[in-house]
Amino acid sequence: MRVLLTGSTGFVGSHSACALSAAGHTLRLLARSREKVERVFAGRGPAPADVVVGDVTDACAVGKALDEVDAVVHCAAVVAIEARRAQEVRSTNLRAVELVVGGAVERGVGSIVYVSSLGALFAPGAPIREDSPVALGESAYARSKADGERYVRVLQSAGAPIRTVYPPGVVGPDDPGISEGNHTIRAFLRELMADTSSGFEVVDVRDLAALIAALVAPSAAAGRYVVSGAYRDWSDMIALMDELTGRRVRRVRIGGPLLRFLGRVGDAVKHIYPFDFPLSGEAMDFATQWPGVVRSPAIDALGIRFRDGRETYVDTIRWLFRAGHLTARQAGKLAR
Repeated sequence: MRVLLTGSTGFVGSHSACALSAAGHTLRLLARSREKVERVFAGRGPAPADVVVGDVTDACAVGKALDEVDAVVHCAAVVAIEARRAQEVRSTNLRAVELVVGGAVERGVGSIVYVSSLGALFAPGAPIREDSPVALGESAYARSKADGERYVRVLQSAGAPIRTVYPPGVVGPDDPGISEGNHTIRAFLRELMADTSSGFEVVDVRDLAALIAALVAPSAAAGRYVVSGAYRDWSDMIALMDELTGRRVRRVRIGGPLLRFLGRVGDAVKHIYPFDFPLSGEAMDFATQWPGVVRSPAIDALGIRFRDGRETYVDTIRWLFRAGHLTARQAGKLAR
């Protein structure tokens, strides 16, 4: 099958490209820079040769990229939490979904995979399921995913062959930059971990890419695929970081309500004066009130093996060290 992939120079997209190629598909990439494609895929085998240069918000470029493809995987999104970029995030991400996913439906593409986020369904309380309602969201990014989710659900209700994937935090090695999940692991080992309520849930990027590749197959059913990951409460997470690195990571015991308050104070200040503050109200909601996830039963039928958290964290920390994001002291035993 000829598969159009957006977001191929990002973390999930680049791993998905490798998984799709390994499954025997022919790739076409929609990317803003051919040079970046070459750089990202250096060391991963030959870069896909079929590259349409353009932006996911450019109707002409998207239309060209959609010509004569059998399947579409839409991974591209602007991920930014700065208040000054809020309008850019919301308008760009929704427009991309309308053009790429909506355009694929209009052209009768038979297999469409849309990578969303559990953040689009997050609400404190009951575990997240495939029938969970769309969340309101606080940040521009969360609202943009909710906007896209509502748009896609309308298409699905009309019978469009869309498989929506909802991962938790995504971590793993070989990140073209340093995405949000890997940034969090780096912060754990460089700065501080909070021992608080709830816990941390992640999926290995390699397993997510394998799932995306499996969903491209025409035999995969359209619908929603909620991904449960490796979950640990915060005290267990801290103990695991101690064990894997062989050192005692810095930690502080702090209640969930206080963390959520500090996050919202930071949000308010950043709307007036942009500054680098590691907490946001929404992120602290996720960190202290994560409700857990009920994996979609259809995922198990696909035969994807999800790595346990230990293997994922070992590989991630080793990669963070090799890539220069952690010092030997911070990576501890895993630097050897």
